Amino acid sequence: MGMNHYAICITRTCGSGGTEIGKMLSAQLDINLYDRKLLRLASDDSGISEKLFAKADQDVKKTLLYKVSKAVYDGEKIPPETGNFLSDRRLFDYQARVLKGLLEKESFVVLGRAADFVLAEYPNAVSVFLYASAEACFKREQEIMQTDELGVNRHIKSINRYRSDYYKYHTGNRWKNPENYDLCLRTDALGYQGCVDMICNYVEKRTGISLS
Repeated sequence: MGMNHYAICITRTCGSGGTEIGKMLSAQLDINLYDRKLLRLASDDSGISEKLFAKADQDVKKTLLYKVSKAVYDGEKIPPETGNFLSDRRLFDYQARVLKGLLEKESFVVLGRAADFVLAEYPNAVSVFLYASAEACFKREQEIMQTDELGVNRHIKSINRYRSDYYKYHTGNRWKNPENYDLCLRTDALGYQGCVDMICNYVEKRTGISLS
């Protein structure tokens, strides 16, 4: 990996503003932000259409798979003849390979996808967990969803449960364990720009790369 490249891996709770902070980091540092865009890159890598990848990604979210099993990613490529070619493990395998390949070529911000675990062996990959108070998360999601209190609370609970189960399934680790991350920041206490500044300062100290 080129020593001038770095990755900021963001894990976030629903309503904490993690997506917005990721976008702010991307804009301020002039680097790419990857989330669902990884599906397109995985499609290019595999030769499988992006529509199929997107459908498989959504299908996986609708299953109870993460509640009853575990398939910790170990970095080994899963052969095409292994079960469903577009299974959850295949999707994760492709996305993991794309992330590692990207870090050979560029610096970037990535949201979710257990990127902190996938890139743990890379010294210039910085992992950040973003969270906020229940009140702050509710307020933000209600502004976005424009629905009643019950609907907002159900949405937040559902998203956090899925992210927790996804993380546990692919990494074997607990999603909210602070030991998994380099930084854990409370966004409603620091403010979004405050979080961006702290992350940038940490990346500079950790990697020795000047971001200014």
